[in-house]
Amino acid sequence: MSQENDIEESEAAPASGLSGHALIASYLPLLDSSPGVYRMLDSESRVLYVGKARNLKARVSNYARPSGHSGRIARMIRETARMMFLTTRTETEALLLEQNLIKQLKPRYNVLLRDDKSFPDILVAKDHAFPQIRKHRGARKPKGAYYGPFASAGAVNRTLNQLQRVFLLRNCTDSVFEGRSRPCLLYQIKRCSAPCVGYISEADYAATVADAERFLQGRSTDVQEKLAAEMQAASDEMEFERAAALRDRIKALTQVQSSQGINPRSTAEADIVALHMEGGQACVQVFFIRANQNWGNQDFYPRAGVDVSEAEVLEAFLGQFYDTKEPPRQILLSHGIENADLMEEALSEKAGRKVELLVPQRGEKAELIASAARNARESLGRRMAESATQTKLLKGLAEAFGLEKTPERVEVYDNSHIQGTNAVGGMIVAGPEGFLKSQYRKFNIKGEDLVPGDDFGMMKEVLTRRLKRLLKEDPDRQNGMWPDLLLIDGGAGQVSAVQQILDEMGVPDLPMVGVAKGVDRDHGKEEFHRPGQRPFALKMNDPVLYFVQRMRDEAHRFAIGTHRAKRAKSNMANPLDEVPGVGATRKRALLAHFGSAKAVSRAGLQDLKAVDGISDSLAEAIYDHFHAGS
Repeated sequence: MSQENDIEESEAAPASGLSGHALIASYLPLLDSSPGVYRMLDSESRVLYVGKARNLKARVSNYARPSGHSGRIARMIRETARMMFLTTRTETEALLLEQNLIKQLKPRYNVLLRDDKSFPDILVAKDHAFPQIRKHRGARKPKGAYYGPFASAGAVNRTLNQLQRVFLLRNCTDSVFEGRSRPCLLYQIKRCSAPCVGYISEADYAATVADAERFLQGRSTDVQEKLAAEMQAASDEMEFERAAALRDRIKALTQVQSSQGINPRSTAEADIVALHMEGGQACVQVFFIRANQNWGNQDFYPRAGVDVSEAEVLEAFLGQFYDTKEPPRQILLSHGIENADLMEEALSEKAGRKVELLVPQRGEKAELIASAARNARESLGRRMAESATQTKLLKGLAEAFGLEKTPERVEVYDNSHIQGTNAVGGMIVAGPEGFLKSQYRKFNIKGEDLVPGDDFGMMKEVLTRRLKRLLKEDPDRQNGMWPDLLLIDGGAGQVSAVQQILDEMGVPDLPMVGVAKGVDRDHGKEEFHRPGQRPFALKMNDPVLYFVQRMRDEAHRFAIGTHRAKRAKSNMANPLDEVPGVGATRKRALLAHFGSAKAVSRAGLQDLKAVDGISDSLAEAIYDHFHAGS
């Protein structure tokens, strides 16, 4: 257990009125050589920096020196008005605690991983006689074998398509599987062996699952040799149709292997982590190597600074990146880090096995690092070019709309529905780095008193919920969560309604602009509405106009996509799914007996009792479910 000591509030607190290195020096007599974590706070108790220390007294004494600091550290020391300390039993515990606090508090002077996304896996479910293979994201709770992580959903989908072509495994849900009476289209296009209707035995299907797992484990040569032997045996026994099917699977497997690009020969499992820094910005490129296969790459742009070292950025990245992810057996780094031994110990403890941090200098591993570093350099170059253009557009936006400062966060809202049904609201976010898709939010419209098609009411609900959350999570507007500009899809009426909401919520100062379609609802003829001001338009060829159109179209696309997904889900819903005690088998029996879910809902109690597999008590439960209000 770690023990928190707020030194300033203790009896031996430093003299009031001190700040900077003098304040920090006054804490030294109160500290010992224990490992722990320290926090530096400003005069308004905002956390400036979180750091760890093997020896708290020795580490903090470095900040007490009046000179010899980089510009960033010197600014941080000058702003420090208070410090807090947490002592820990071990140095590793201090490292883990530091990373948790950084992610939670997001201090201004720490290196911060801003886009800590999760990565998908492939799951071979083992809770069914005919295992399903599917994409899985999140905690590994369902029973089965997991293979990953993959860098993106696209990488998983490509691999799943390859597995279906080669091994003909099902990807349908258990309820769909149980309800089939004839093969689906995937069987017709040779992507599934149709176990749902008995076209393959349980033993043969289990053998193909085992082959697929061997492939995912990097043993594709074994699989190919096994298929070749089976094809030869089928040919010898004159089962030419089966031999031809096996030939097609071998061909598909060969195409898969050739399309995987450069796969490392001597590196079975590793993450390749390469950093490139330029102009105070950083890009970390991560390649995922599993089973001697390259399962894709992803780039990250941690918040750094001009005078931050590569070692500091990379160490902060590793701690935050693997906080919610299982580390591989090896992590290959482009640069060494200061506390490599502590990081190895922390990651090994998390994984339950040994994890190595390596900075390779020669051989295949060094070539992998060089390739990742080249990707990081090129990615950062593209991002810096795009960021310069985006910054120019945001400045133009501020000038066009008369904003006091260049917006760092623009939130755009749109609603989507069909005559009021399946109504959703969408919020997209844009900033200096383009569209921030991890910040997008959807809102299921819940207002039961809304008139179908009441766009004003829907917008009021969405913005009210959004503002309530902001007021709860960031009431002081210090964490960068508040928008600098709201863009609303609509004209004077929408703007007036939104301004009323802002006034009611106590935030009337939020800049807001309504974007109306204009004459004939044509692109390029948009009118812009601001509270208390006359509407105006921008020139047809103004880059700012195109920028606003892109943001509005992106909000419309996101809202429409969310609405379609909700509508599709509601269309696929079966009323029997909501009846307690009715699973796939009983649902199939009810549908076979009555023909449809609607007929089941209208059936009498005695008719329900007559269905095979439906007990008297369950029949009563089904009847009561559909007749509760009658």
